[in-house]
Amino acid sequence: MRNFDAIVIGAGQAGPSLAARLAGTGMQVAMVERKLFGGTCVNTGCIPTKTLVASAYAAHLARRAADYGVSTGPVTVDMKAVKARKDAVSARSRTGVEGWLKSTPNLAVFEGHARFESPVTVRVGSDLLTAPKIFINVGGRASVPDMPGIREVPFLTNSSMMDVDFLPRHLVVIGGSYIGLEFAQMYRRFGSEVTVVERGPRLIPREDEDVSETVREILEGEGVRICLNSDRIRFSQRDGDIAVGMNSHDPDAEIVGSHVLLAVGRVPNTSDLGLDLAGVVVDKHGYIQVDDELRTSTPGIWAMGDCHGRGGFTHTSYNDYEIAAHNLLNPSEEPRRITDRIPTYGLFIDPPLGRAGLTDAEILRRGIPALTGKRPMTRVGRALEKGDTRGFMKVTVHAETKQILGAAILGVGGDEAIHCILDAMYAKAPYTVVQRAVHIHPTVSELIPTVLGELVPLSPNSATTP
Repeated sequence: MRNFDAIVIGAGQAGPSLAARLAGTGMQVAMVERKLFGGTCVNTGCIPTKTLVASAYAAHLARRAADYGVSTGPVTVDMKAVKARKDAVSARSRTGVEGWLKSTPNLAVFEGHARFESPVTVRVGSDLLTAPKIFINVGGRASVPDMPGIREVPFLTNSSMMDVDFLPRHLVVIGGSYIGLEFAQMYRRFGSEVTVVERGPRLIPREDEDVSETVREILEGEGVRICLNSDRIRFSQRDGDIAVGMNSHDPDAEIVGSHVLLAVGRVPNTSDLGLDLAGVVVDKHGYIQVDDELRTSTPGIWAMGDCHGRGGFTHTSYNDYEIAAHNLLNPSEEPRRITDRIPTYGLFIDPPLGRAGLTDAEILRRGIPALTGKRPMTRVGRALEKGDTRGFMKVTVHAETKQILGAAILGVGGDEAIHCILDAMYAKAPYTVVQRAVHIHPTVSELIPTVLGELVPLSPNSATTP
């Protein structure tokens, strides 16, 4: 048995930073990773997929070169070179994390699968580790629902897509949400025929209807086929291809593609950790139950990142590290909490969506008195200059307190401009502070004060009209 002050299980976004921080205080820390250092973000998520998005954007822009007065020859995509570039970028991050951890004083790295044997002991191969403080950061993986025929056909997930070094003839994406739509657009831009099959009545259902509709228009405008209301998705082999049936009311409705990508959600990597032996409670989906300070049902055990289901993003995982470290190392100060953070995220199609705070639908459902402003990107100079006026920007504020409730910027620079609004929300500043700010011209952000100067009462129609 090897004794430590703390054990961190999983080298994703929260784990390494916490392990190094604790080791820096003189604590003896064990870091356990069973496969790839860096977790989902570095290996199969943000970094490799956004590298692929960048390659797809380059191909798309090259095809549009004449729109900018630039002449080019035929545009071709070398998928092996695309994958090699993605692999190099991802590997640089992964080896950086691994090297950092293995060179940190007071930090011992164990490579293997961790499994609890008690609330204070973890086995990794032949090593039995013990510590009074244990932090779980095991992440999640693609969900593979038990849809009819799915086990009888080959399929891809966001992880196995990282091994693709060829161009699928026809990629059928199951799931019309964030991951699926990013892959749909990038592979359409690489040159594949692409169909998105979504069981619901619209794409990205957690967004307002105006966002969903505009995203659909963007993708269809690039040749992606969208099939909604697919209430009975099923699979079968068809002459070397894969037939995807869609509707219960129409047994003949199907799409035949060369490859299928499942993008229908995530599940936590918690089923094989022996959590029951540690007394750690999970919900019916396997997510570890935590309080507002990341503590599990067992004293001395915390959970961070995707495995507790209260974030699901790289930035929320890293914030979990900050919460855990602050509360552990600064016990006399005001504790940091999960509920301190404002929901924010991006959809990295092109042009991207930046989102912060509540949707208009949520505001209406809660009965909050609100004002909203909206501007199409056709009226944003920066978008005109860049030759992409798709999308819109909107901000909604509390009619009485004047604080910003939520915003969506779907368009050129939306993933960056949203932070102007997000920072004001964290400062709890009235929207008039942003409205009166002087921003740089020409930028997307400079139009945010203009939007805030054109507020009207929020109504159900404003949340549905693009």
